[in-house]
Amino acid sequence: MKIVHLANHAKVIGNGIVNMMVDLACMQARAGHEVTVASSGGGFETLLAREGVRHISLPQSPKLQRLPAMLAGFRRLIAQCNPDIVHAHMMTGTLLARFGTLRRHYAVVTTVHNEFQKSARLMGFGDCVVAVTEAVAASMERRGVPKARLRTVRNGTIGTPRLAPAPSPQSPELDHPNIVTVAGMSERKGIADILRAFALLRERMPEATLYLVGDGPDRAAFESLARELGSPERIHFTGFEADPRSYLAQADVFVLASHREPGGLVLSEAREAGCAIVATRVDGNPEMLDGGDAGLLVPPSDPKALADAIGLLLTDKATHAAFRAKARANLESFHVQRVCKGYLSIYQQVHHGLQPSR
Repeated sequence: MKIVHLANHAKVIGNGIVNMMVDLACMQARAGHEVTVASSGGGFETLLAREGVRHISLPQSPKLQRLPAMLAGFRRLIAQCNPDIVHAHMMTGTLLARFGTLRRHYAVVTTVHNEFQKSARLMGFGDCVVAVTEAVAASMERRGVPKARLRTVRNGTIGTPRLAPAPSPQSPELDHPNIVTVAGMSERKGIADILRAFALLRERMPEATLYLVGDGPDRAAFESLARELGSPERIHFTGFEADPRSYLAQADVFVLASHREPGGLVLSEAREAGCAIVATRVDGNPEMLDGGDAGLLVPPSDPKALADAIGLLLTDKATHAAFRAKARANLESFHVQRVCKGYLSIYQQVHHGLQPSR
């Protein structure tokens, strides 16, 4: 098949939407399909080229003044690629794919990554709308997307072409006992809750250390909060890491405290690393953790519950070992090959004009 993926950019900045799109494009090219990514570009262009995926520059923006240039660029893209499928991963790309040409000879597939955004309803313009978890599918159905056009393909990262098969050496060496999170430094990710939970935990375990792996717009505010809460020397803001596996491999407890999290790739990465996991019971987190079998689930925005769950895993060796083992179970469903097959099946259905069923 001839497949075009639309995304805002291809930057190596830890953006889960882009990471998933790059994985999918590369795996589809490996499967023998003709794959093109159209975006404003970025560091993933080298990988895409190496995997046989063509990249075409198509800057996308919701600004109206950019519309004429976007439409012209999109129409050139369609004329050049003559795709069977245009797969849009973000709102602007969805509108371009659906309305950018008068005579459409391709099917439009959209993936809803961040359904908590108001603009997510626009992803419903796809001929098939793919949710990254069942929780997202249910949300999109409530927003009016017919069930017949909804499918679910859960995210996965195992076997990703973005990372070398073997993880990098464990550097730097982490202090123990430790808590690790890999997340953007934004309010949505619950970083303030982790900091407050850590302050509570240190009353019982003053030797504990916290590693916050990631960067983002609220990092300075979180660093200030860390100082206010005390013991900033035990809290490490590492910045963005393109390959966080050395941190995951050394984590005593991995935490994802998001307030909203449709289908976080990092939970797949943490499970592959065999982490003992604590996550908030929101959106797709329970599905990514087998309903709570593969990790402890706590309410969002509740630092005390978070501290209690982390403390349990750090102090109860049997429980810690059990959750590490459970994290490693049933991992075949998190392989990028399974994700690729799921989308190719959907492409075949919509390409032949069939109504997909979930």
